[in-house]
Amino acid sequence: MVETNLPAPAGIEGPGFFATALDNVVGMARKNSLWPLPFATSCCGIEFMATMASHYDLARFGSERPSFSPRQADLLMVMGTIAKKMGPVLRQTYEQMAEPRWVLSVGACASSGGIFDTYSVLQGIDRVIPVDVYVPGCPPRPEQIIEGLLKIQQLAESESTRRRDSEEYKALLESYKIS
Repeated sequence: MVETNLPAPAGIEGPGFFATALDNVVGMARKNSLWPLPFATSCCGIEFMATMASHYDLARFGSERPSFSPRQADLLMVMGTIAKKMGPVLRQTYEQMAEPRWVLSVGACASSGGIFDTYSVLQGIDRVIPVDVYVPGCPPRPEQIIEGLLKIQQLAESESTRRRDSEEYKALLESYKIS
């Protein structure tokens, strides 16, 4: 027998109505509608292709639409070796993305230069743009890329709608000389 005189949980008011904070609704929408922009240069890009394919199916996480225009993307996935000459292009791509934007650094080369400790290879993309999540590996398995995406989803869901206006965020962008 079901008891009907139970107290309503917090956030429910009246029959058929649910009240919640705007940040929670916006966070849920952002979490389940990330549009990734793949910036793939080498073997990590092949692993990303496997992640997007039917066996791993990144679409089940709401990221089925890879965007190839930075103005229509909110998740920059940098995969592979980034030469120093590509640094300004990567930065320009990041700056063209609309706020809020997140960055996923996939693989050892994008995260730290990998095995290429040379004058021509950027020793981590965090020297030119801020990174939110790092995915280790050379190359990382599709499961690791999915785990990185899940961490980005957690960030997108829990981030306040006012975080991007905060002094800390402005100071972070200023440290990268991004206006």
